[in-house]
Amino acid sequence: MGLYILLGFVALVVMGVILIFNRLVKLRQYVNSGWSDIDVQLKRRADLIPRLIETVKGYAAHERQLFTDIVERRNSALAAGHDPAARAGAEAALGRGASRLIALAENYPDLKASDNFLSLQNELSETEDTIEMARRYYNGSVRNMNTSVQSFPVNLLAPVLGFGEREYFEIAASDRSAPSLSGETF
Repeated sequence: MGLYILLGFVALVVMGVILIFNRLVKLRQYVNSGWSDIDVQLKRRADLIPRLIETVKGYAAHERQLFTDIVERRNSALAAGHDPAARAGAEAALGRGASRLIALAENYPDLKASDNFLSLQNELSETEDTIEMARRYYNGSVRNMNTSVQSFPVNLLAPVLGFGEREYFEIAASDRSAPSLSGETF
């Protein structure tokens, strides 16, 4: 009788470990899926930037330094890889450059009226909205994963099973407020 109780207890522990493992795998997949969504949208934005630059160049050829800065920021963002902290910083810098490029159009009425520019501007705006949604999903998935990994009894098993906390995709404190374009020269 005691053997059956022991076997029953061992079976419960094994089932518990299996359930915890499967939950952690599911949460990890949500996080990975969320990161993939962000990565796709950031790549889409990075692909839009050169097209936008080429459109603006025809109207504002003397803004060469701005164009060079944006291309460098784009390359840095693409090179940042899959580290959320490094990628967030690089993407924030790219976003500021893209905002300056869009703001530059205010000085060129013909550019503002260009169908190509307006189309690219709308596409960039839609991409920014999609990036925002992807960030929310990713950060929600990271929150769920981190909460689970930190909760008892999972916190005892997670490191042994190869699971750990993940980083949020956060923007820098300096990017939390709306950019001020007054006083800037383009």
